[in-house]
Amino acid sequence: MPGKKKLVIVESPTKVKSITQYLGDGYEVQASVGHIRDLIEPKNLPAELKSGSVGKFSVDVENGFEPYYVVSDQKKKTVTELKRALKDADELYLATDGDREGEAIAWHLLEVLKPKVPVKRMVFNEITKEAIERARDNTRDIDTALVDAQETRRILDRLYGYEVSPVLWRKVGPGLSAGRVQSAATRLVVDRERERLAFVAAGYWDLTAALRPGADAADEENADTFSARLVRLNGERIATGRDFDDKGVLKAKVRALDATAAENLAGALRNPSVPVRVTSVESKPYTRRPAAPFTTSTLQQEAARKLRFSARQTMSVAQSLYENGYITYMRTDSPALSQQAIAAARAQASALYGPETIPDKPRVYTGKNKNAQEAHEAIRPSGDTFRTPSSLSSTLRGNDFKLYDLIWKRTVASQMADAKGSTASVTIAAGPIAAGSEPSSASLDGATAEFAASGTVITFRGFLNAYEEGRDEERQSNAEAAEAKEAKLPPLTEGQTLTLTEVDAKGHETSPPPRYTEASLVKTLEELGIGRPSTYAAIISTIVDRGYVTPRGTALVPNWIAFSVVRLLEEYFTDLVQYDFTAEMEDDLDRIADGDAARVDWLNGFYFGSDSHQGLRGVIDNLGEIDARSINSVRITDDITLRIGKYGPYLEVPEEGAAPDATPRRVNIPPDLAPDELTEAKARELIEAPVVTDRVVGVNPENGKEILAKDGRYGPYVTEAEPEPEAAPEPEATVDAATGEVTDKKPKKKAPAKKAAAAKPRTASLFKSMDLASIDLDTALKLLDLPRTVGADPESNEPIVAANGRYGPYLKKGTDTRSLPSEDAIFEIDLPGALELFAQPKYGARKASSALKEFEADPESGKPIRVKDGRFGPYVTDGVTNATIPRGETVEEVDFERAVQLLADKRAKGPAKPKAKPKAAAARKAPARKPAAKK
Repeated sequence: MPGKKKLVIVESPTKVKSITQYLGDGYEVQASVGHIRDLIEPKNLPAELKSGSVGKFSVDVENGFEPYYVVSDQKKKTVTELKRALKDADELYLATDGDREGEAIAWHLLEVLKPKVPVKRMVFNEITKEAIERARDNTRDIDTALVDAQETRRILDRLYGYEVSPVLWRKVGPGLSAGRVQSAATRLVVDRERERLAFVAAGYWDLTAALRPGADAADEENADTFSARLVRLNGERIATGRDFDDKGVLKAKVRALDATAAENLAGALRNPSVPVRVTSVESKPYTRRPAAPFTTSTLQQEAARKLRFSARQTMSVAQSLYENGYITYMRTDSPALSQQAIAAARAQASALYGPETIPDKPRVYTGKNKNAQEAHEAIRPSGDTFRTPSSLSSTLRGNDFKLYDLIWKRTVASQMADAKGSTASVTIAAGPIAAGSEPSSASLDGATAEFAASGTVITFRGFLNAYEEGRDEERQSNAEAAEAKEAKLPPLTEGQTLTLTEVDAKGHETSPPPRYTEASLVKTLEELGIGRPSTYAAIISTIVDRGYVTPRGTALVPNWIAFSVVRLLEEYFTDLVQYDFTAEMEDDLDRIADGDAARVDWLNGFYFGSDSHQGLRGVIDNLGEIDARSINSVRITDDITLRIGKYGPYLEVPEEGAAPDATPRRVNIPPDLAPDELTEAKARELIEAPVVTDRVVGVNPENGKEILAKDGRYGPYVTEAEPEPEAAPEPEATVDAATGEVTDKKPKKKAPAKKAAAAKPRTASLFKSMDLASIDLDTALKLLDLPRTVGADPESNEPIVAANGRYGPYLKKGTDTRSLPSEDAIFEIDLPGALELFAQPKYGARKASSALKEFEADPESGKPIRVKDGRFGPYVTDGVTNATIPRGETVEEVDFERAVQLLADKRAKGPAKPKAKPKAAAARKAPARKPAAKK
């Protein structure tokens, strides 16, 4: 039919322009902007469904786990536009992503649009002309097994969260959540902190010697000095850090040197008469292979190590690179490269680093890739010929360029030759030792000390010309770390005499297991089979946003609330947080995706139980009584208990000499104290610290009120209080002269007058730089008088005030505000300084660092999207809808697609409902009037 077009629906608006260009005339490309429908919130179900088997989860658990989907409010306009475009189409191409979620989005589009024209599923791995045309010519049907797997995951997560989270609300704290994968990830972080809490450091000493060939100590021309470490004394191995367990006990039969022994040995070896010779020299070939091309998880790990990106930031930047045609699809757990990618990498390596740097045969990489949801190729530069980073330096900027450079280097290096060289290991004997005059050195008489050194020489760099993989923090001592470094040894032969030029004795302590970083947590999750590569970024963001984990530098530090959550799950939902059980769920979802298992049968077993599994419903029904106090308590010592309360953790200790049932004393824990730092000694220090009580700072000379310094729930503050009124003197009694009666002059009691509502006393928080114990009256009065009027704007005559707000110190002029550099500036800034601040653009500093952004028009409202900084932090706006950027997510991580999604989610929630105002007593309904009595 003339005028008809083929409609192509993709997920992201960013892809529309490129794909339209590649497909040319005859095709119309529209974006669904992610999912168009999802499970409805149970509270929004129709009234007739709320009381049935659908009401609790929006899933009919008693009838095949049938989900109740709805088109979200923010997507109704999108659906209308897609339906309108479909009317003028003679074919429909569903071109959503090729993973499970993309397949589910395509299925939902089919269910909602109900097309009457032929439908084709179009899948591509990169946005290049060749890939798009190839996908157009090789379409398929929707894979219902992939849809079933994704639908099972969605229903599973709904059942898990809606059954377990309410238990956390009741027994730990409001607003908490439990998730199938986030709970396992939180447990990993908490388990590592438990190991650090239980860790006992062990001290040990070792010796490091500086040696050089030759027997002449005065031979200054010999510059081939190298270092060696003591490994044996009289044939007995010397202990290193790895010989101690986590309780500080030696695991093997070795000799641990203390400070005295090490210093005595070092002193004895400094004697020039002690002979030093090489006892053995071994040389082995050294070979190192390049790392495989990136998968989703290895990209997140390497970007965290080398670029300091968060997992979410990595995926956001990778999504942008993919949608703009620079790299292939970024959600994959396959390290394999296509033939065209292998040819492109080999050609580029040969041209840039020389033909000798590529092996004779192409390298082929295989991975676990046991699930069908991910793409079947690694993350690599797109196209038949890779664009070098230098050629894109004017096109890609900032984080986009950094990540593309990393992906390009890793891909090219993966097809290059091994690095080759040789590793030499040498053993050196120093002795026999002549005992010195000190009594403590008598045991060294005739002893022989053995030192060892190794060095690697790279003779052919191979792939190292292009790229070298980073490493996670390893658990080792400084000495072991130094030993692990590649070094070069001078030519040495067995029996050769050496000169010991220097010997140092050093003390060391064993180190606890390192905390997880985002990179090492992603690696562990993948090794355990928990979650999928496409979910790791969301998992880490969730446990940070929920307050279970706090990033400290690159380390992930669990908060005490996470200990309570994990403990409750371990004791009452044991299976659900077992790593093996969680990984088996992923395997089961893979079997559903492969068509080897049925969705309904699996959900029945998970929820209602089977012969080998009790089922979630059975666990919930048989929880019994949960002791919330016990769940939220950690015993530090016999008399000190940590409590995780509603307002944070605190220590509880009985008062000395108090009765057993007396209320114990509470001591707050500093918010920056990590759980592994709360040792018994630290707890004692906090308890024994002087108690800061309320103290009178002075009297306000203007009104005579006392100024008190106090320590409150939200920190130290000063307040103004009325002085205690003095009692009125009793009137004296008199004796009547005529009658002798005693007359009491006390006034008659009057009915008590109604008390006026007491005015709320003025209060002000102390600055971070102030000390509660030393604050003086002048400073207290200044705090109570805030906000401070700096002066008036000479142009508008509006007053400029300096104040301290929830988000820090600031200046205010009408509705315009500017942040101040510090709290002290509230008192220090003058009118010229304030005017200078207001003369600067509000967001100038942020724009210079690309912290605030502008995007193209929002597909829903048609208005440009901007990222702004507001009173409550950064937010996304299109001028109509404002959406706060979630905690744990930075401005730099927000790209166009994420901004569109945040606005869409905000629209779906609708405007905030105003809080109901309490009805006045007079407005209450009057009681019904009694009918008049019958005559």
